[in-house]
Amino acid sequence: MEQNDEIRSIQRMAATIGNNVSRVIIGKDEVIQLLVVALLCEGHVLFEDVPGIGKTTIAKALARSLGCSFQRIQFTPDLLPSDITGITFYNQKKGEFEFRPGPLLSQIVLADEINRATPRTQSALLEAMEERQISIERNSLPLPRPFMVVATQNPVELEGTFPLPEAQLDRFLMRLRLNYPDKNEERQILRRFKEEQPLQELKPVVDAEQLTRLQQAIRKIHVSSGIENYIVDLVHATRDHSEVELGVSPRGTLALYRASQAMAAIEGRGYVIPDDVKRLAPNVLAHRIIATSQSRLHGHDMDQVIVDILHSTAVPVEQ
Repeated sequence: MEQNDEIRSIQRMAATIGNNVSRVIIGKDEVIQLLVVALLCEGHVLFEDVPGIGKTTIAKALARSLGCSFQRIQFTPDLLPSDITGITFYNQKKGEFEFRPGPLLSQIVLADEINRATPRTQSALLEAMEERQISIERNSLPLPRPFMVVATQNPVELEGTFPLPEAQLDRFLMRLRLNYPDKNEERQILRRFKEEQPLQELKPVVDAEQLTRLQQAIRKIHVSSGIENYIVDLVHATRDHSEVELGVSPRGTLALYRASQAMAAIEGRGYVIPDDVKRLAPNVLAHRIIATSQSRLHGHDMDQVIVDILHSTAVPVEQ
């Protein structure tokens, strides 16, 4: 398949998934598009927002739109690593040990309220998210492809929660927020859910084989040396910023690079432009930086730090 055909296929797939998810989630087209970007990059997404605005619903709607296996894990303080990875047990009837897979061995995994689990259980996700495998009793099992973790957490709830460590936050390609709907959108929600449950009626619109093929096609999107330098300049600016104690890692640099390729393809281009990078930078980079104690004391937002860096970093000009 030629690149132009692949790009058109990616556009159609993104539009089809977006329209399907929009049947359930109203007025969040931008968030849905970013979710599809993460999907094409084989990246993971963290939804961080107040309770009750649709974080779990949008994750379920995405999973139902894909012809992929799906599992939801409700994270609680008493959840053990073996509860999500699986266990080996002795089958008395067969007289042998058997492996019972956990919900993590699925293609789309919804980790609901991930910050309610203990650090020990949270760490069980690290190997799966980064290396696409899990280790059980010295044996490594590959995870099915495609594989994506969509996690949610409520930042306003502190009692009984365990904040995600920086190493785990860095594994998420993006952090997204849904925010409250406006009055018109909320009226539409009331009318749409008055007599039916649209989530239950969603059907798969993309199969796993097609999705895997298009994920590979994303890597062929052209990124000029000027755009590469621009991405590197943005990342290095986070490391030198006065309000930042720990800047973006090289993993974050690669994440912004891959996400920009996916965004370009969704927009119908075979090449990345600066606007792709600028649009994605807050969602891809902000959760990867650690503010200084002075900055935290004054309540400064790391999203605003990324915006400031975007304003102060020279944008490459097409030759």
